[in-house]
Amino acid sequence: IILRGGSEAFESNQAIAKCIKQGLSHTDLSEHSVQVLQTTDRAAVGELITMTEYVDVIVPRGGKGLIARISNDAKVPVIKHLDGNCHTFIDSDAQADIAINVSVNAKTHRYGTCNTMETLLVDETVANALLPKIAEAIIEADDAMQLRLDDKSQTILNGNTKLNGHLSAATSDDWDTEYLAPILAIKIVAGIDEAIEHINTHGSHHTDVIITDNYTKSQRFIREVDSASVMINASSRFADGFEYGLGAEIGISTDKIHARGPVGLEGLTSQKWIVYGHGETRA
Repeated sequence: IILRGGSEAFESNQAIAKCIKQGLSHTDLSEHSVQVLQTTDRAAVGELITMTEYVDVIVPRGGKGLIARISNDAKVPVIKHLDGNCHTFIDSDAQADIAINVSVNAKTHRYGTCNTMETLLVDETVANALLPKIAEAIIEADDAMQLRLDDKSQTILNGNTKLNGHLSAATSDDWDTEYLAPILAIKIVAGIDEAIEHINTHGSHHTDVIITDNYTKSQRFIREVDSASVMINASSRFADGFEYGLGAEIGISTDKIHARGPVGLEGLTSQKWIVYGHGETRA
């Protein structure tokens, strides 16, 4: 394992590396089986990600710029995700309390994570009844929240005195943005067809949620939403290696080959086929 931390934590990383080596010295593993790069020079990373004879796989953790650079320049296979543009869709058959509680948790629990909800989609048949309650609950949970609204959402929420100072019109860029901040885009959709189309068009294939008591629609959502994690009546914040029982999470993959979704040690394990024979030959 080769570790390379950010330059802002260089001294801390070196101290942690010493602890790791000390721990390894009490095992049957070589203390050199875990190594930390001794430089903050970005050129060293550029060199390392091309060394296919020494490195089997790269798991970049960090901002979008870092991951994009690694993905573009690496010759070594990469397990990665660029964005966590996650959605929650409130279906016409949703229970109100579940819709409110899940939406609040998915958006306000933590902002700087890739499994935080960035866009709320609401079926137009329940929007008048549910959207004001959801919006008010989210603002009550965090008074810093800004809601970016499509035209139909503005018609419903504008004039709500509890939301004064929290509303603005959404732009086309909002549907494709991972905010990692107290900002939520809201769109009214004409049912599950438009919701699935919107998610597959604007989402990042990370984690998407449907709130519904309709089994048929929930199963369709699972089949047709092309994301690594798809949830029914649960917060997107559960898309996490530890929460999935995978142990310590090494990364999250939105790729479709080998590991997908949260990656633990098992996700880094490849197969080796071993055949015992007694002189058999193939006909």
